Amino acid sequence: MTHMTELSRTYVDECLRGGDDGLAGAVARVALPPAFEEAWRAHLLPRPWFVSAAETAAFARDLEGLFDLLVSLPLRLFDGDRHRFAAAAGIGPALTAVLGRGGSGVPAKFGRADAYHDGTSYKLLEFNLGSEVGGIDMAVFNQALLRVPEFADFARVHRLDHVDIAARMAAVLRDRAKPALSGGAEPVVGLIEGRDGIGPYGGLMRATVEAMAEQGIDVRIGEIGDVRTRPDGKLTLDGTPLDLVLRNFAASQLLDDPEGPEVADAFFRAHEAGRTVLFTSLESGFYSSKGALALLTDPRWSASFDAEERALVDRVLPWSRTLPAAGGSGTDGLVDLCRERRERLILKPSAGYGGLDTFVGWECGDAEWSAALDVAVERGGYVAQERVVPRPEPVYDPATGTVDAWIAALGFFLTDEGYAGAHARANRADGGAIVGMSSNPDTRMVGVFTHP
Repeated sequence: MTHMTELSRTYVDECLRGGDDGLAGAVARVALPPAFEEAWRAHLLPRPWFVSAAETAAFARDLEGLFDLLVSLPLRLFDGDRHRFAAAAGIGPALTAVLGRGGSGVPAKFGRADAYHDGTSYKLLEFNLGSEVGGIDMAVFNQALLRVPEFADFARVHRLDHVDIAARMAAVLRDRAKPALSGGAEPVVGLIEGRDGIGPYGGLMRATVEAMAEQGIDVRIGEIGDVRTRPDGKLTLDGTPLDLVLRNFAASQLLDDPEGPEVADAFFRAHEAGRTVLFTSLESGFYSSKGALALLTDPRWSASFDAEERALVDRVLPWSRTLPAAGGSGTDGLVDLCRERRERLILKPSAGYGGLDTFVGWECGDAEWSAALDVAVERGGYVAQERVVPRPEPVYDPATGTVDAWIAALGFFLTDEGYAGAHARANRADGGAIVGMSSNPDTRMVGVFTHP
């Protein structure tokens, strides 16, 4: 099996030999559709990322098993009491109330698992469940790159492959929208953001619309306040009936909405009445919580899992613990342990995203780390996670003519059908611990190809 770094070195060597007219300039020469071009061109890494097909398939199977474990937690550990589960996962009461609205009890198996490869195997950093995860348009880049002759030759020689995330997503949307179809054979989908969400995210949303149009799905963009309910209970956007709402707003946005979480009631009513499907329900947020993952590695609960389940958890999850809020039980011993292990730990908000409000132990001094732990305990809802050191890979930059080490956070998409493709975000290896657009503007987006 070709190792990832071996194929990366082969690619870089060919870039160095061929000059900008060859492989080195393939990404610069790629012809992208207009919305994708606008959203992503400035943020593309000069080369794609390569992963082993067999290793990726095995990790995807583990992710399916992990999803089943996560959704079993309320019943398995807390007699089905979601409030106790949420409290143990570090989810506050206000957010718990919102996440519990309009759900069936079992969330849709849809999301993106973000992982590092540590040189030996994939380690899961977070499991983003729900339709607001973003990135379903990235296979557009893969397909465009395969139309560049020099890259097409490289792909043929090394038998590269990729799964079209947008095609998998389109299949899911068709399937979910069936019960509510009102017009033609294809669903009309509303991609709906929270209030004032289109401003910051509009470019990314338009790239999603474009990728879905290529799959034959009509997607319309709007914000929560733009959606109306017809007398028969069906939702409309600018007068167009919606068969399905693709939720691009997070539960936390509803909490921040001046009109409160009630602004989403129309979506729950339409979904329950079978008039407009809401994909996905907010309850995905219970299981997206980093605190839910932490429950899986907490020794207090290990007796609730069989040997095979514990082996799965050990294989894919780094050590994680939810820090009890101030006044909670068991705070002192755990916080002391975290103080001692500063260089091996990162602190993340349980329900956060994009690396925001995160404290990186190995980038802090002792006093700063101690203060960060105090803040985490005071705020509540924080998870301490063991550091995963991603394997660096070489990237040739045609703009500078240099070869630099980069690291990637790989995003693996999962649907009811299993593995649904991957993309990656990459930073320079010396560019800080957090690989994410929100926290590091130098982060680059990357198309992912598998090799045998």
